Amino acid sequence: MTNSTTNTPKRANWTVISLSAAALMAAILIGLLLAAPQKDGAIAWFAPMIPGGWMAWTLPVALFFWTIACLLITFTLLAIRFPETPRVGILRIETTRGDRLFISLLGSAFVCLGWLFFFGAPLWGGLILCLVYAAAVFRWV
Repeated sequence: MTNSTTNTPKRANWTVISLSAAALMAAILIGLLLAAPQKDGAIAWFAPMIPGGWMAWTLPVALFFWTIACLLITFTLLAIRFPETPRVGILRIETTRGDRLFISLLGSAFVCLGWLFFFGAPLWGGLILCLVYAAAVFRWV
């Protein structure tokens, strides 16, 4: 898009775009927390958000999908704002930030399944392993 008076390209205001995306995701988070079922004045973490629904949509499940949406929006904005060339890591394949995000999310699912198999709930130890794994993927893959 060009400015009609000077014929120079119009630059995107990335501060406004980033803050708008952050505000949208914050508003969705607030909406999720307000929609969460209450019991004795506190959030009932594992109560269904839709009573009688076909699936047990609990607040942790909603927060999980909210986090994935935030990651996808963030990585999309990064890819548009700071395009990158693929790099070759220890897997000997070309990967971009998005590829490394996918690899880390997929691997984290298996780490959590393994944690559940060997140690059971809660998953806090598995979450720490997932964060270490994701850092390693983004550094070396």
